[in-house]
Amino acid sequence: MDTGADPDLAMTTEHAVTRLLHELSAGNEHAVEQLVPLIYAELHAIAERQMRRERADHTLQPTALVHEAFLRLVGNETSWQNRQHFLGVAAQAMRRILVDHARRQKARKRGGGADKIELDEQLIAVGGESGEGLDLEALDEALTRLAELDARQARIVELRFFAGLDVEETAAVVGVSPATVKRDWQFAKAWLKRELS
Repeated sequence: MDTGADPDLAMTTEHAVTRLLHELSAGNEHAVEQLVPLIYAELHAIAERQMRRERADHTLQPTALVHEAFLRLVGNETSWQNRQHFLGVAAQAMRRILVDHARRQKARKRGGGADKIELDEQLIAVGGESGEGLDLEALDEALTRLAELDARQARIVELRFFAGLDVEETAAVVGVSPATVKRDWQFAKAWLKRELS
């Protein structure tokens, strides 16, 4: 976690988040009250990053996305490993919420245009110079197919692209070396570009 100033404070906060996540996993419901102020800003940043990829008139707002994802996360029985694990699962939950929302909207429009998202050049250059968006459902389906072929690569895409974790943080969550993350990231980007074009 980068607080921008004091590395000791960042490490203390990191340890506090991990401790509270372990308490939450052990059934201490009061840990949520202490966890929210420590993790909320990061969850909101993930939500904002994901919402930037959505169409401008999207009905969900980042705050609502954070709240819905957080409720899903604290309501399940996951055994949280650490902050990065929590943020990775949070990004996954937000992606699920957005896909579900896109499907509901599409159904309401009786098949009218699917929600579009803009993928940044860090993942893949799908829309080319025209800047066309990518169907959120198509991306979700492509990631599901990638997970069937290589679950680790799909997980790396989720952590890097959706959660915004850097190479070292992703490596720590997945349990591989940073070099492996870089290699898998490159392969996954190329595979998704081919699938989505």
